[in-house]
Amino acid sequence: MHVGLDFGTTNSALGVAMPDGSVRLATFTQGGAATSTFRSILYCDPHHRSRDGAPRIIAGPEAIDAYLGADPRGRLILSPKSFLASRLFTKTNVYGTFFSLEEIIGILLRDLRRHAEGQLGDLGRRVLVGRPVVFAGAEGPEDEAFALERLTRAVQSAGFDEVLFEREPVAAAYRFSQRVDRERLVLIADLGGGTSDFSVVRLGPPRGGSTEIRAEILGASGVAVGGDAFDGRIVRHAVSPALGRRTEYRGANLKLHPVPMWIYGALERWHHLALLGDPETMRVLREIGDWAVEKERIQALVEVIERNLGYDLYRSVEQAKHALSLDARTELRFERPGIELRSPVARAAFDQWIEDELRAIGRAVDEVLDGCGVDPGRISRVFMTGGSSFVPAVRRVFEERFGAERMQGGGELTSVAEGLALGARLVFRD
Repeated sequence: MHVGLDFGTTNSALGVAMPDGSVRLATFTQGGAATSTFRSILYCDPHHRSRDGAPRIIAGPEAIDAYLGADPRGRLILSPKSFLASRLFTKTNVYGTFFSLEEIIGILLRDLRRHAEGQLGDLGRRVLVGRPVVFAGAEGPEDEAFALERLTRAVQSAGFDEVLFEREPVAAAYRFSQRVDRERLVLIADLGGGTSDFSVVRLGPPRGGSTEIRAEILGASGVAVGGDAFDGRIVRHAVSPALGRRTEYRGANLKLHPVPMWIYGALERWHHLALLGDPETMRVLREIGDWAVEKERIQALVEVIERNLGYDLYRSVEQAKHALSLDARTELRFERPGIELRSPVARAAFDQWIEDELRAIGRAVDEVLDGCGVDPGRISRVFMTGGSSFVPAVRRVFEERFGAERMQGGGELTSVAEGLALGARLVFRD
């Protein structure tokens, strides 16, 4: 079996290369609908425990369904990939049981494998895994190596003894090589949830009836910016004000003080949201609520945290972002008992909110072009992959440099997994 695994910040996917050069993707069920992506999310259920007392942990689409159906709700773990380069994240306490990051990711990957094998058969012991050009939070080569070692251990715990890695945009190039009619110089843009990666690649179609992939990587760059950062900007401007951001409370001396901004910084990053639920933070929030000038806003924030409504809020933000990819305006709605948030959002405003991120993406694109000495005019195609490639402002970054006529998409959420499966045929040659 030639297996490709795309473990993503938001979504993961798995593909197997077939003898005829095609790729078969594993499919999953979420909310009653079939999907080729497996959400990179875990639900920790304190109401069901194993014999050793550890809470049951469910991954992927089943985790979302279990979380939404639970009352009271347990804990969600989102975007575990974002912590791979962090030396501060060693273990997390889940209802009295400690889990390392590798164990958390391993649970997710084992569940993904179990679902995939139900359709594709035994996946064997070898796998080609995607990796970002730059891991989120990595500040140098040592952090990159540290993240890769942790990811290797996690993948091995899912039953893959032989684990090799390929940069995610390079993997996408393998997939896109089947769509070119002659040798071309292309840019691969992989815009994911936590990182955005770019590669300049010389692609050529297979020759003489062969399915052999022809892809020469001329240069690559990456930046720790992705869809999660865009979501965070929507939270900052359209959600946090309704939850008390920039409001005040009276301290012991009866003087007015601003509500601490670090609270809302954690709210903007989904994988940090659970940190707000610790007893000390909740004590601080309740004290602020008692003396807040706008008590109802702080109370709404406390409700979101106490009732584990973070994922519900996340879905509302994500829906608004998706709507802005199609329409110039939308309304972000988040309504639960005791909470009513309706915030109009214009695409023009959203574009302004993410200006810093757009500039960072543009700099990374320019960097890879300069690094391999390629003028934008020589790029004949720009292939975009990843969920953030649907954001119009992101597409404009590339249209301004290469022209709209050179842009090509398709399979944005699964092209990396497909390319990894094709790449596995090259690296595992028996």
